[in-house]
Amino acid sequence: MPRRLAGAALAVTVLAAFAGGAEAQTWREVTTSRQATGSDPVRVHVSYGAGTFKVAPGSPGLLYRMHLRYDEDLFEPKAELRGNRLELGLESVGRSTRRGRTRTGGEMDLTLGRGVPMDLRLQFGAVKAELDLGGLSLTGLEVSTGASQSTLDVSEPNPARLDRATLEVGAAEFVARRLGNLNARRVRVDAGIGDVRLGFEGSWREDAQVDIKMGLGALELRFPEGLGIRLTKNSFLTSLDPQGMVKRGDAYYSLDWERAERKVSVDLEAAFGSVKVVWVR
Repeated sequence: MPRRLAGAALAVTVLAAFAGGAEAQTWREVTTSRQATGSDPVRVHVSYGAGTFKVAPGSPGLLYRMHLRYDEDLFEPKAELRGNRLELGLESVGRSTRRGRTRTGGEMDLTLGRGVPMDLRLQFGAVKAELDLGGLSLTGLEVSTGASQSTLDVSEPNPARLDRATLEVGAAEFVARRLGNLNARRVRVDAGIGDVRLGFEGSWREDAQVDIKMGLGALELRFPEGLGIRLTKNSFLTSLDPQGMVKRGDAYYSLDWERAERKVSVDLEAAFGSVKVVWVR
């Protein structure tokens, strides 16, 4: 049992999986969980390198539940709570690997408890990620991806107030849905290369500022009807399709900007590619 998992409830299954040929991977499966012990805010840092990565909301009273499938010759689990800081994921054991060694087949399935105020940081690399943060009490959020195919959904409103949400997207295909449910005053998106779709549906409880920086690729902005949008664009070689908006001065406005109950200002900086605005009901 890895020393970092002391104090948590564990269920361990050891598997041996051969990858066909001279190389083999020794798989281990670990499930660990911890109950919440109070209402104090927790800083949660989750890191995962390659494989399948899932995050979902859990029941009140739970701090986390994590299931891992990993190559024990390369990694060891990390589940460490020190004070108000929780670190979860995998870390390298520092052993050398032979040429041709693969790392396919890894999995991380994480459940985070509702009702626990948390400053959440998710950091992952070459993964296929499915993230549902709906209903979590988020006081801070940072998502950082590598070369991944990722979907982020905020399926339920955040009951806490979130000052800033930061999404850093590498060379990736990235889809975000219902960002309005984050209850964030500011949202920053920094995307490198790839296809990015940002959905701003959800329950906006106050006006907000969104800053987007896009390198190379296609960006789709999906706005719900009734949300007042002001869009400014600072770009080099980027086309913009601002359907349903009217240009006034240096900005584009939704047709109902003046009478909208909630207003979101979007500042866009893009280098090469295309930007498309879509209105959804």
